[in-house]
Amino acid sequence: MAPDSTRRSEKSRRAIYDAALALVGEVGYPRTTIEGIAARAGVGKQTIYRWWSSKAEVLMEAFVDLGTQAAEAAGAEGWAEGDGIPDTGDLEADLKAVLRATVDELNDPRYDAPARALAAEGVADPAFAQEFVATLLMPSLELYARRLRSAQEAGQVRAGVDPYIARDLFVAPLAQRWLQRTGPLDHVYANTLVEYALYGIAPR
Repeated sequence: MAPDSTRRSEKSRRAIYDAALALVGEVGYPRTTIEGIAARAGVGKQTIYRWWSSKAEVLMEAFVDLGTQAAEAAGAEGWAEGDGIPDTGDLEADLKAVLRATVDELNDPRYDAPARALAAEGVADPAFAQEFVATLLMPSLELYARRLRSAQEAGQVRAGVDPYIARDLFVAPLAQRWLQRTGPLDHVYANTLVEYALYGIAPR
């Protein structure tokens, strides 16, 4: 029986993803190379160049894949990023479900170390930061704005609210706590963020 080239290619691709994420977490983005990724993955560097043109492309795709895996492994309460934010008609429940899934991803050691390395690289290299944000962050952030706009159309959010500013009320504090380690990053925090953002902190 002839070897299954599709299965072999998928195995190599998975090994390259794992190697890239591991290396950038261990040695940082600048010291991660295509040669190093290839050696770690047990493939020839020509295999990598056949699919990607740079280490940045490898890492971006590996991160997208990692986020999908994390959501699936955690159950993500039925949510995966590619599906968009659920719209059950209950905005609070939908946002809490997604933020809890995000917390699980941020707390995953496979994600944490490489994500911090890439965040540090973004501070040092604005061009890299721009690509990182455009490729990885903005598509996810757009899902929040889209869900808030849908809630606005349903009368669940005030008509004058800017969905992009409102989106930041949820995601920015979560990112800050993860990056600066200023307190526990758990489901309780995620739920509370949603409640504070939706209902404010002034007496009702």
